[in-house]
Amino acid sequence: MENDNSTVVKEFILLGLTQSQDIQLLVFVLILIFYLIILPGNFLIILTIRSDPGLTAPLYFFLGNLAFLDASYSFIVAPRMLVDFLSEKKVISYRGCITQLFFLHFLGGGEGLLLVVMAFDRYIAICRPLHYSTVMNPRACHALLLALWLGGFIHSIIQVAFILRLPFCGPNQLDNFFCDVPQVIKLACTDTFVVELLMVFNSGLLTLLCFLGLLSSYAVILCHVRGCASEGKSKALSTCTTHVIIILLMFGPAIFIYTRPFRALPADKVVSFFHTVIFPLMNPLIYTLRNQEVKTSMRRLLSRHVVC
Repeated sequence: MENDNSTVVKEFILLGLTQSQDIQLLVFVLILIFYLIILPGNFLIILTIRSDPGLTAPLYFFLGNLAFLDASYSFIVAPRMLVDFLSEKKVISYRGCITQLFFLHFLGGGEGLLLVVMAFDRYIAICRPLHYSTVMNPRACHALLLALWLGGFIHSIIQVAFILRLPFCGPNQLDNFFCDVPQVIKLACTDTFVVELLMVFNSGLLTLLCFLGLLSSYAVILCHVRGCASEGKSKALSTCTTHVIIILLMFGPAIFIYTRPFRALPADKVVSFFHTVIFPLMNPLIYTLRNQEVKTSMRRLLSRHVVC
């Protein structure tokens, strides 16, 4: 890899999700519907948790932050994708591409770490209930939140630093609908083997380790719950099951994209579309639909505003 950046490419041309006008129209309508229905739902989750004094437990604190992260994450790719559907030439500047890539991994990495924190919270609540109030106190929760934001920043800035050192002298066509590490690296005018290994280690290996660690932790929790005969057993099982579903939906596509050599596959765009557009909008809602306390509080909040 060369040391000095001799980048001459000032913009990248995005080839988009598909060249079919019919599919583009279908995807445009689908994303628009998601935005008009599910994105306000994320903000409603945040408002509900912040306004209800009964939802002060760490689980709801982290759920509110999950909704905020996903709402923020959904603004990185989807809005520009909607605009590009209406444009003949889909162009993004070099700086815009790097910025998009940074926030994609900053918020995505933070969300992955948040799921780890939520797994830790459930482990303490279910397996060590007597220590829960001591371990998961407000100060500890805010410290964990700060740590995951910092972790997401470090994860993302490492990738950006490597890419900024690569020379881009053409071609400048990205075979995707957004800027991401695998496609951008392949356009560099130099041997990228070492950089690819470092990127796989940074994104792929860490994603895989977090995924396996999360599955292991929830396996321990589920085994502990099955051996108990308490009133909260069904609630704990429901909560853990929901979390496992989220883990599979989030980490499955991420593992597919980042844990293999950066070679284009036919399924790449579909997996990336689900990972960057569909999943972030649905994620908190999956939690909410399985949480009776949040649903009840949300109904009360909506009924109060309707009456007013």
